[in-house]
Amino acid sequence: MFSKIAVMGDADLIIPLKALGIKVYTPENIHEARDILKGLESEEIALCLVHDRFLEPLQKEINRLESKFCPVIAGFSDYREVSDLLKKRMKNLSIKATGSDSLVKGKD
Repeated sequence: MFSKIAVMGDADLIIPLKALGIKVYTPENIHEARDILKGLESEEIALCLVHDRFLEPLQKEINRLESKFCPVIAGFSDYREVSDLLKKRMKNLSIKATGSDSLVKGKD
């Protein structure tokens, strides 16, 4: 059963999440991040938050995982302004989950 949450990003940003019981991955490069994504299914991860800087280079692996029920891959950013790629991913995730993008509509 998929019941675990994981976060992949820079160590200085996500290490405190270990105290909450969240599985933390701190890859040094894209190759390590790719290997981590490949291993998520075997670790029964239900949700993996991936730092914005890994989203575009790992798009192929993320698309493969999105065709499955779990893990759900969502992006996050530590900057005040959310990137366009992250906005698009969150909108698509909202539509997939609820059938609507009303949860992520901005103040347009």
